Amino acid sequence: MRVSWGLLAFPAAVSAIENGINGWLRYAPLPNDQRPPNLRLPGAIMALSMNKTSPIYTAGQELQAGIKSILNQTLPLYHEPEKWSGSTILVATTGEFSGVKAAATLADDGYLLRVRPGSVVILGQTERGALYGAFDYLSRLAQGKFSDTDLVANPDAPIRWVNQWDNMDGSIERGYAGASIFFCNNTITKNLNRVSQYARLLASIGINGIIVNNVNANAILLTDANIDGLGRIADAMRPYGVQIGISLNFASPQTLGGLSTFDPLDQSVIAWWTDTTNRLYQRIPDMAGYLVKANSEGQAGPLTYNRTLADGANLFAKAVQPHGGIVMFRAFVYDNHINPADLKADRAKHAVEFFKGLDGQFLDNVVVQIKYGPIDFQVREPASPLFANLPQTNTAIELQITQEYLGQQSHLVYVAPLWKTILDFDLRAGDQPSLVRDIVAGRRFSNKRGGYAGVVNVGTNTTWLGSHLAMSNLYAYGRLAWDPTQDPQALLEDWTRLTFGSDPLVLGVVTEISMASWPAYENYTGNFGIQTLTDILYTHYGPNPASQDNNGWGQWTRADHGIGMDRTVSTGTGFSGQYPAQVAEKFESIETTPDNVLLWFHHVNYTHVLKSGRSVIQHFYDAHYAGAETAQTFPIAWESLQKKIDTERFNDVLFRLRYQAGHSIVWRDSICQLYYNLSGIPDGTGRVGKHEYRIEAETMALKNYKLTGVNPVETASNLTAVVLASNHTTGEATTKLNFDSGKYDVTINYFDLIGGRARYKALLNGKLLLEWAGDLEDKLGHTFSTKLDGHSATRVTIRDVQLQKGDLLKITGVADGNELAPLDYVAVLPHGVVD
Repeated sequence: MRVSWGLLAFPAAVSAIENGINGWLRYAPLPNDQRPPNLRLPGAIMALSMNKTSPIYTAGQELQAGIKSILNQTLPLYHEPEKWSGSTILVATTGEFSGVKAAATLADDGYLLRVRPGSVVILGQTERGALYGAFDYLSRLAQGKFSDTDLVANPDAPIRWVNQWDNMDGSIERGYAGASIFFCNNTITKNLNRVSQYARLLASIGINGIIVNNVNANAILLTDANIDGLGRIADAMRPYGVQIGISLNFASPQTLGGLSTFDPLDQSVIAWWTDTTNRLYQRIPDMAGYLVKANSEGQAGPLTYNRTLADGANLFAKAVQPHGGIVMFRAFVYDNHINPADLKADRAKHAVEFFKGLDGQFLDNVVVQIKYGPIDFQVREPASPLFANLPQTNTAIELQITQEYLGQQSHLVYVAPLWKTILDFDLRAGDQPSLVRDIVAGRRFSNKRGGYAGVVNVGTNTTWLGSHLAMSNLYAYGRLAWDPTQDPQALLEDWTRLTFGSDPLVLGVVTEISMASWPAYENYTGNFGIQTLTDILYTHYGPNPASQDNNGWGQWTRADHGIGMDRTVSTGTGFSGQYPAQVAEKFESIETTPDNVLLWFHHVNYTHVLKSGRSVIQHFYDAHYAGAETAQTFPIAWESLQKKIDTERFNDVLFRLRYQAGHSIVWRDSICQLYYNLSGIPDGTGRVGKHEYRIEAETMALKNYKLTGVNPVETASNLTAVVLASNHTTGEATTKLNFDSGKYDVTINYFDLIGGRARYKALLNGKLLLEWAGDLEDKLGHTFSTKLDGHSATRVTIRDVQLQKGDLLKITGVADGNELAPLDYVAVLPHGVVD
């Protein structure tokens, strides 16, 4: 009998236990069989800077430590050429060393890497460019790549930033990995060791800037004490070439400064921001700039005074311009009180409506930061048309590494393939090739600035993102921001080798499950561009499609006798007309709209026949079953790596993959049941609503348990669950098993709420099979629920249980706090059967 849930004890793995703190910069010792027999390293490292805050100085230290760890060779480190006359790994800027000429021009932050036997030259156009070259060289060594190299690497775009949504109190909005590494108790954290470690990770993937606080900013960040604290953060990150910036609260002159107004054209407001900016740059001379969220989701902004968004952005641009700073101004501006009864209303149109008329009015150090899709980081959206509507304005694309709508790091979802579909999308502006990646790099419209902003939200958890596998998304983000033409699978393979080693089985399994994860998640959540179908009014985690309709937030699915948003010009909201003509024409017609975004652009009957020949509703059923079935393969594949990966990381990943496999079935059943109820059309294969191996908790013999509803009702099997009669009692649910004798996997679906840690036991004929607690909030980082719903629904599986027909199965529950030991059903599954 095996328990298929929880942190299990396994024999010692082949390597030392690791906790993820080093991410992909582990510099694990390279096995002898992966080293060339005649490997000849230079005799020393020469890093031409004695300034300990210089990225070149940092590069020298990184190379010395990395080579020692990877190859067990200690190379002396020098900073002055006269100190060593032998062969070297040379690290310098092109201005300091002219002995090697690059085959191509180096851009800002670009580097040359030349590797020969006994000689390595790393030259950067800037000091941080040289550091990037050093990290590239170490990455090659760590992966066993020792071939001669002549490389000139230039970043595709100048802005390669990350955003943190950290709050001053230490919490993190949409963070799933613990508390902030930057803030606590409305001030800057005293110990900034984790900040330096984070900067190291960021520099290794070419990130050159960070916004350290939430876009929903708190004005108290601008007090003198906190400005000094921000200076300490900048000091901690400067050796890695990562410049810090901050998010601003537009109303700060009033709420913090005591002015009567925050009108961006008011002279007193202008003077206040100029003075505040000067104070910031006095403490942080290399501050990157500002990020501003204005007139969105309750945030203050220039529209309050009938000023334009450009007026608001330019206020800050003028303040930072003398210091060389940049203003990132978010295009996430929309009305969240629109009327769902208005068939012409459409939140997706708002960004273009707010910004298109302002093209050319932003100062040249303003960059409009645009989310990749028109709504909000959904599992699939079309590229935002705003990218094509601002030819005279610098733009950057906003991507999300933290998985707000994509399983919140409790589900494996490798997001880089999703990003690639957006970056490679051709918007055909002016009937010319207009790939999104070329627009944000500034090439398509000859703009000076542009690039990438990635919402990361690392926390104090040693895995940084709460999940070891989720770090592949941060790695891929940095690599794609540097070069968006790269293949997501190749990036994943590099990350895997650096994180888990080069064993072919490990590489194959991690690649297989990761590349399958986004298609699987899309399948068991939301299809055809209908969005993620999560609860948009609560946690953004579990299934609740009904939450998306009939409210002012505008993430509507229009699910009634049909489904989908009619966004055509001819009969709908007109959104499709915001694209350039060639793209608009494609999306205007059902016949030419790709099926994967069909419901984004069109409202159709459930019986509408797709290009595959299936109906929309049958595809919904099939996709949700296929996605959940794929998720069941993830933990099975991972189990094959038991002796290949250290125990701590192996167990942690296995726990999450098993959880995901169970939660994918909650998603599958909830979505399929809802759309069966709405459409009245049965599943052609007879699966939906029929579960021959389940025993519903409400049909069991109950002691001190009572029936209860759940919301949404579809998130409980047979629409009903049971809970204890009070939080001061113990209950039992007992059933006689009428299955043929044999080995089975016994699954128990229950609800794990925040606010208590109920205790459970499963007994077979009085003998204990498993004892567990409802304590997932201690083990997973996603946003938990206080209710019985699709967020709290989960399961535990006891594998390989020998059963005899007529056996008695009893589940006992002991309440704790607000958690009344809720149960949904038991499934008794023959081997190979997915519930």
